[in-house]
Amino acid sequence: MKGSTLKDVAREADVSVASASRVMNGIGTVTEDVRARVLEAAERLRYVPHWGARSLVTSRTNTVGLLLPDIYGEFFSEIIRGVDIAARARDLHLLVSGSHGDLAEAAAVIESMSGRVDGLLVMSPVASAGDLPVTVPLVTIGGRPDGSERCAIGVDNFAGACTAVRHLAANGCRRLAHISGPAENLDAQERFRGFAATASEVDPGAELRVREGDFTEEGGHRAMAALLDRADRPDGVFVANDMMAAGAILAIKEAGLAVPEDVAVIGFDDIPLARFTSPPLSTLRVGVCELGKQALEMLVSAIEAGDASEVEGIVISPQLVVRESSKRGTNTN
Repeated sequence: MKGSTLKDVAREADVSVASASRVMNGIGTVTEDVRARVLEAAERLRYVPHWGARSLVTSRTNTVGLLLPDIYGEFFSEIIRGVDIAARARDLHLLVSGSHGDLAEAAAVIESMSGRVDGLLVMSPVASAGDLPVTVPLVTIGGRPDGSERCAIGVDNFAGACTAVRHLAANGCRRLAHISGPAENLDAQERFRGFAATASEVDPGAELRVREGDFTEEGGHRAMAALLDRADRPDGVFVANDMMAAGAILAIKEAGLAVPEDVAVIGFDDIPLARFTSPPLSTLRVGVCELGKQALEMLVSAIEAGDASEVEGIVISPQLVVRESSKRGTNTN
């Protein structure tokens, strides 16, 4: 069955098509009487706006793009969930794609979204906003949150890593180790920097025990197994994200050791999975879903302002969440 058109709505409301268009698109001015008649007619006729035609009138697509380095795993799922919740509340559509950490692929995805979105949310841990071919308002997620970048939302990874290491030390760990993210990842670099700075305070002059991971459970498992093979086996491990921490806990158990009695573990992000590992995982809470919501709200502000430089950036300070994986005694600081 053919749906109603804007012309049908105008006829039903006894107004011009131009007046009906102004009401349905929210542009221009009409009297309250005309607005009420058009909306009532649209409801009676079950009129559904044609978004393609509407975008020609408003110069808006009512769609935003979200570009992530990957779409696998709970972290990215939570980011998408947060953005989607905020977008739906504003009647916005969402296009999601992954760049797989490749700058050329990210550029290609952004180009493919050109003309289809009003703005872009981009998490590109290997690039800054200036490296991307963007012609619409852009909000970057992650990267270097020094507080100076406009229209960006980031995490204080360095401070979070320092908190994690100090927590392990306060719980009696002295042979500290770190399972890092990929070397080229900006967030991973800051978490490593925080680990290195604080570990040297706990164990001055000691060699840094570090294994690089890839932010997956398998990567964490491999890295932890390698650390356990060392003569100076660590008794406390700061893992750069919760996914790898879950793999690390499994590797410790497979080696016949106990968490946290033999090796204490702390992760980063506080994804939903962290509460359900065995034992439950201590971590640094970022509020991933909320981060996605905040990023979308920031993008809407940039779109409405028409100038991303007018929107101030946000830096999130991770909060320590203590669970059983790091409790070696009574100190839980």
